[in-house]
Amino acid sequence: MTSGPEIRWHRHRDLAALTAAVLERLGQHAQRAIAARQSFHVVLSGGSTPRPLYGAAVGIETDWSCWHIYFADERCLPRGHAERNDRMASEAWLDRMPIPPGQIHPIPAELGPEAAAEAYRRTLASVGPFDLVLLGLGEDGHTASLFPGHDPGTGAGAPAALPVTDAPKPPPQRVSLSAARLADARAVEVLVSGADKAEAVRRLRDGEALPIRAVTPAAGLDVHVDAAAARWI
Repeated sequence: MTSGPEIRWHRHRDLAALTAAVLERLGQHAQRAIAARQSFHVVLSGGSTPRPLYGAAVGIETDWSCWHIYFADERCLPRGHAERNDRMASEAWLDRMPIPPGQIHPIPAELGPEAAAEAYRRTLASVGPFDLVLLGLGEDGHTASLFPGHDPGTGAGAPAALPVTDAPKPPPQRVSLSAARLADARAVEVLVSGADKAEAVRRLRDGEALPIRAVTPAAGLDVHVDAAAARWI
């Protein structure tokens, strides 16, 4: 067992219900941030679970000119590659919205892990706490590109973005926001779906030192699981 953030579990009957619930919360987070600060800074994750959410988000009634988009991690592949997280988010959502292009901040992972991490640190240097971070949980327990057994980047001195050169799943070279920077957020919503994630959910429930437990926002984590992933909770 290990200490970590407060976790609030939200169980949904299936991925469609999970998507609908998180979509409503996404709109609420945006509304509150824009009312309070005239801007909404949100971090997107990759993977298959959030894709339906991104597709549905086109229907949110909001002032899109206030949105600022960042990414939790990226694979070091050429820009536009089919397996990049920014391409998935763009095709499913961002290319269809009137968000000013200068307010969408992809990780320049095509530069390689070290150079891209340094460039993204500069991008984030003037950015305060994120209003919302969206994360997932992999079968092996990873979140963003923070993998079990690897340094997740915690503590006051941790850089905002980390180069990853030895990821245990392809591609090995990636860039990830550190756990410390992901935790610098007003809200963190974690989306987990599918029977193949059930064991990772059990490990998280049992307090195993998975990377997501290093993400410790003051407000805690809201973890959304569908029935297939929630077999052990």
